[in-house]
Amino acid sequence: MGFWNTTSTTLGNDVTYVNNTYKDANGNNKLTTITSTNTSGYKDVVEGSTQRIGDKPPGLKGLSYAVQNDGKITYKYDDGQGNIKQYNSIQEFSNSSIVGYDANTTKKIKDGMQKNLNAGVESYNKANPTSKIGPATGSNPTGDSTGAKPLTKVEDLKAAVGGSQKSRKNFPTTLRYPLNLDTSKQDKIKFDMVEYRPAEFTSDTKQFGFNRASDRPITKTIGSVFLPIPSGISDTTGCNWGGDPGATADKIALANVAMGTITEGGGGATKAIENVLGAVGSDSGGVKTALATQIAGDASGIGGGLLTRLTGAVLNPNLELLFNSPTLRTFSFTFKMSARSEEEAKQIIGILRFFKQGMAPRKSDSNLFLLSPHTFKITYTHKNQKDPHKFLNRFKECALLNLTTNYTPEGQYATFYDGPMVSYEMQMQFQELEPVFNEDYGPGTGSGGPDTEIGF
Repeated sequence: MGFWNTTSTTLGNDVTYVNNTYKDANGNNKLTTITSTNTSGYKDVVEGSTQRIGDKPPGLKGLSYAVQNDGKITYKYDDGQGNIKQYNSIQEFSNSSIVGYDANTTKKIKDGMQKNLNAGVESYNKANPTSKIGPATGSNPTGDSTGAKPLTKVEDLKAAVGGSQKSRKNFPTTLRYPLNLDTSKQDKIKFDMVEYRPAEFTSDTKQFGFNRASDRPITKTIGSVFLPIPSGISDTTGCNWGGDPGATADKIALANVAMGTITEGGGGATKAIENVLGAVGSDSGGVKTALATQIAGDASGIGGGLLTRLTGAVLNPNLELLFNSPTLRTFSFTFKMSARSEEEAKQIIGILRFFKQGMAPRKSDSNLFLLSPHTFKITYTHKNQKDPHKFLNRFKECALLNLTTNYTPEGQYATFYDGPMVSYEMQMQFQELEPVFNEDYGPGTGSGGPDTEIGF
């Protein structure tokens, strides 16, 4: 994720945070555009939404930005036809092939943002003369006049691990097979490579643990491959359930006493014990004897076998199937690629290298750590649509676990005159970084809504 220094002259194309550590007493970024009167925070990138951005008529209109409470810059585009979409970076917006976007548009967006954010700094400094925002300094900039804050333990750890300056982070974005695959008219599967994003402790006071992979800041796409949708595609969704036989009467009684003690103290424990004794006392004696036998067996190490030896019975285990955990979905794809021209052969070689190098782990500059490989976003799309195919499954971010390349899928060694193999077969196995949850499907709104789509 990029950090943007308000004194710099350019704004990064990737996901950007404006001075992410500039927080006020309420934990909000000091330059946030979200206010009590502008709860969405979105403001025109170029003042007046009717002004053009770019030189190609009719130009680009309706682009706005917001600085979120955590400092992240997001963008919103309104095409004036009732279609509104949100983007997490300039790169993501430019990849959307918006009508009117040209070579100068990115620069004009950056210039507009530069002006807007510098005005935000000036406005904040005037309103808070004793707490200036200045140039960012250090590896964890605060911009406050008091200098940089000490690094937190997590930041210390990340700084110690460092990055990898030598690993490849830019791949081709237009690789395709076959070479004449028309991405605007044909159904296709798209593989976008992105940099892996490590977890962070959640900042939501109502949640625990780490933020989910899908909630982490989106990194820019560093390469793309377009392929025809293969045959035999499927998905398997599952959960781990298991039988729990451990809820015998004696254990239920002990659990009841423990729960009473934890929630209500000594009084709760006393009440729970009285309930157990009451249940035992109402019996003619069989329950007392059985429980006594069970306890004696536990004490002697024989366990429940003593009760079975003496009576031929076992305590009712109250067997019940209980949910244990979600599972991570895996997806397998097989593509056979046969070149029909020299240019198509180059595309095939580039596709194989794209996946081979992208899935490989990276070394830190110190050579002390290994860094996670790049990950992939997979999307089925229907003809010229940009959104995921409504009638096929969607994917969460995936890791490429295995890649098998068959250099002789025809059963014999054969090359073209200049060396490339006649055919290549590529078998890939992906696994999602996180499980699919009920909430990922949305609430469902009936006709015309998510209930008419497959979803995940």
